Amino acid sequence: MDLRPLVDAARQDVDSGWLPSCQLAVARDGELIAFEALGAATTATRFCVFSVTKPIVASVIWQLLGERLVRTSDRVADHIPEFAKNGKESVTLEQVLLHTSGFPNAPMPADAGADPARRVERLASWYLEWEPGTRFEYHLGSAHWVLAELIARLTGRDFRDALDERVTGPLGLPRLLGLREDQQHGIAPLVAVGAAKGREHENHLFTYDRPDVVRAGVPGGGAVATAADIALFYQALMDDRLGLWDPDVLGDATSNVRCTFPDPMLGVPVNRTIGLVVAGDDGQHVRRYAAFGRQCSPRAFGHAGAHGQVAWADPETGLSFAYVTNGLDADFMREGFRAHIVSTLASQLG
Repeated sequence: MDLRPLVDAARQDVDSGWLPSCQLAVARDGELIAFEALGAATTATRFCVFSVTKPIVASVIWQLLGERLVRTSDRVADHIPEFAKNGKESVTLEQVLLHTSGFPNAPMPADAGADPARRVERLASWYLEWEPGTRFEYHLGSAHWVLAELIARLTGRDFRDALDERVTGPLGLPRLLGLREDQQHGIAPLVAVGAAKGREHENHLFTYDRPDVVRAGVPGGGAVATAADIALFYQALMDDRLGLWDPDVLGDATSNVRCTFPDPMLGVPVNRTIGLVVAGDDGQHVRRYAAFGRQCSPRAFGHAGAHGQVAWADPETGLSFAYVTNGLDADFMREGFRAHIVSTLASQLG
């Protein structure tokens, strides 16, 4: 297996000054086969991975589905009665997981979401922007705050602790969400690059490396992790050796496409499961929000993150791949092209 083209491509972006640092990791059979850090980072550096967080948090919901504590057809209000206000009484868990629940822009400041009482007040105050189940629109942060509250109610634990105790801890991974300030060493600071320089105030994601935001553990995008952490998490989704998930539920989450509404930004069917994106066999996989490599099989699943974060697994080859960076650009075409290049080179390793 020749890893040089992949590593060289990642190094070029750093050496050319487009990125301050990045990491990449490739895993197979439950073990890392490559883990590289480039630029102002080491393999101990952790990165803000933005929406790569989403499936990690959803994986706790998959456990609760397997434990029969909740069903995808359940109304959110069946478990969080306060949520029913302002016409949201019919929203189902499935719709929340598929980004079809109708409140994509509902606000939740990190400090409010981290406080159980304030979180519930905010959830209750939200209103619908359109009829649930009628379209797809990416819920950047709102949907996963609902999942966080649901996890708290069904487990009796803080959602950040539940994730650590139920998933990342058993997998031998460090705590990824909701780190105290004394646990926040080695997090790569977010850096504006390219067209984003001098425009940091225009992008709220630049707050995600602040100690208070890291502590809040924003469930839709606030995890901090190494590329190795992510690649190994995806290995567990392909081969659940520890039995963390019910096999039927895990199979559903990693393969059963429940939403094919078009993505209003990308113009392709979203191919969403209850927490992941599946590559699919229509030839559009490189345009879906997981940054699949060109040689990924139709069975590949994953989820990307803002500003070029990549995470996927391919059951056909057994490979999982993660790429993370702390360079935030305003040129989304350049970020997308960069992710496509490294992802395609990783997919060729199979």
